[in-house]
Amino acid sequence: MDLGQFSVSLAVKDILKSLEFYVALGFEVVGGELTQNWVILQNGETKIGLFQGMFEEDVLTFNPKDARAILAHLKDLDRAEGVEIDSDSGPAHFMIKDPDGRTLLFDQF
Repeated sequence: MDLGQFSVSLAVKDILKSLEFYVALGFEVVGGELTQNWVILQNGETKIGLFQGMFEEDVLTFNPKDARAILAHLKDLDRAEGVEIDSDSGPAHFMIKDPDGRTLLFDQF
């Protein structure tokens, strides 16, 4: 099962301070919309997202080619009870919690 590209989505308190910090570490802005309080940064193969006011905790993010197939697999293993995808076609996403309560986002785009 290919989970796609991995990144960490960070819930930040001050997006401008966080952006300045990660740019100083060598990250470059590759996406997002700062006026909407979110940006995607990359350094080599490493990507992180900075999100202010969108969620309360950091999120492990996977970008698979087929989120529906991964969700079906997790449901077959009884690991995603009650988790649904809103539409039957096009890009899809879903979130689940791991056994320690960390949020995992599977975001197909």
